[in-house]
Amino acid sequence: MKTPAEILGEARTIAMVGASPNPDRPSNSVMRYLLEQGYRVIPVRPAGCDEVLGVPCVRILAEIEEPIDLVDVFRRPEHTPPHAREAVEVGAGALWLQLGIVSAESRQIAEEAGLDYVEDACTAIVHRSRLRGRA
Repeated sequence: MKTPAEILGEARTIAMVGASPNPDRPSNSVMRYLLEQGYRVIPVRPAGCDEVLGVPCVRILAEIEEPIDLVDVFRRPEHTPPHAREAVEVGAGALWLQLGIVSAESRQIAEEAGLDYVEDACTAIVHRSRLRGRA
């Protein structure tokens, strides 16, 4: 199992489930930060969103036509297991539940399928720490 910093160090393409076009939402600022750091971030929203930060939205992970290194989830814990199953189905490398999100069921789904797993951590905070050599 890789550390969060190792996962981010190896990731290039991140599918962000729950990315919001609203600049006041944490997912928007995290997506902006990751884009600025050179990651390819694809927003995943079920409906009602054409793009976030200039990047076209997809409705589900299966619509992404390239390998997904990391599925970064900004949804309440009770909504994360279906995303964990979807991450497994598309062959993602890792599942990451954002700060404040913990799901034993999602962890079990990911780990049983061999995905690296992180919960209750922010990709942007871990990335900044990694840059400073503290992660």
